[in-house]
Amino acid sequence: MTSSFTLAYGCILVMALLPMICAGIAKFGRTGSSSREGSYDNRDPRTWLGRLSGWRARANNAQANTFEALPFFFAAVIVAHQLQMPQARLDLLAVIFVGLRIAYVLAYIADKANARSLLWVLALSVNIAIFLMGFR
Repeated sequence: MTSSFTLAYGCILVMALLPMICAGIAKFGRTGSSSREGSYDNRDPRTWLGRLSGWRARANNAQANTFEALPFFFAAVIVAHQLQMPQARLDLLAVIFVGLRIAYVLAYIADKANARSLLWVLALSVNIAIFLMGFR
């Protein structure tokens, strides 16, 4: 079993932080004035986020979708490590997955629905490939 912190494990950390980055994008520039004026409401953030529209709402939606993708990616990387799959291939696939998910978030925020869907399918395919690396 791999006993060091691998690039694929680093990708787990990046993916764990990505939803928080999406949330920050949704909230960006909306602090400072009162919540009545539309600024971020820390007393009831989920309701406030639910009232967003446009790119801010899409950033929040990207946050939710990114959270949904985490368990499968985390499990796939851990399983691949446990099965002692070739580290270079695992690292490459994990980096590709992270890149696709970042591109997915950007496409979501930019309202590029077709590109977003394609990126989602590609990232899912890479994740499946990571998971199936140990299938013999």
